[in-house]
Amino acid sequence: MNSSILWYVSQATGIVCLVLYTIVMLLGITVAGQGALPGLPKFSVVALHRSISLLSIAFLAVHIGTALLDSYVNISLVSTVVPFASSYEPLWIGLGAVAVDLMIALVVTSLLRGRISPRFWRAVHWLAYAFWPVAIAHTIGLGSGSGGLISGWGLWLTLACVLAVAVALVWRVVVQLERSRRTPAQVLQTTRSEVRV
Repeated sequence: MNSSILWYVSQATGIVCLVLYTIVMLLGITVAGQGALPGLPKFSVVALHRSISLLSIAFLAVHIGTALLDSYVNISLVSTVVPFASSYEPLWIGLGAVAVDLMIALVVTSLLRGRISPRFWRAVHWLAYAFWPVAIAHTIGLGSGSGGLISGWGLWLTLACVLAVAVALVWRVVVQLERSRRTPAQVLQTTRSEVRV
C-alpha cells in the first residue's frame, strides 16, 4: 500500500480517536457525576459510554496498524506498547505507547468488572484522567509538523476537545461540592425523586 495513503489513514483515524475519546471522557464524567443527558435515562448513558469506548478501540487499532505499515516512518510493534522504545520521535511515540498501556488497563479491568472488586475497578478507572491528556500530548507532538494535525482546523479541534473536557470537569466538581453540602433529608428526597423518574 502507498505510504502516503497509510499516512492519511493514520492521521484520519488519529483525529477520529481524538474526538471519540473526548466523547468517552465527557460521558464518563457525566456518569461519574451521576448526571444524565437530556432525554436519556442514566443506564443508556452508561451503554453509550461503553459503545463509544469500543468503537474508539477499533479506530485506535487502525491508527496503530497503519502507522506500523507505513514505510516512511520506522515504528515497531514493541514501541506501540513499550514507552519511549521507538527510534522515530521517541517522546511523542512514547507518549502514545503510555496512552495505549493505560487504555489497555482500562479495557481489561472493565471486561473483568464483575470479577474484581469495585474499589479496584474504580481505582484503575481513574487512569482515564491520565490517559486522555497523555493522548492529547501525543496528538499535539506528532501533529505539529508541516501539514500535521495541529495546524489550522486541527488546532481548533484539539482546543475544543480540551475545553469541553475542562468544562465537564468543572461541572463535576461543582456538582460534587453541591452534594457534599446537602443534608441527609435533602439526599433522601433527591433519591426518591430519581427513583420515580
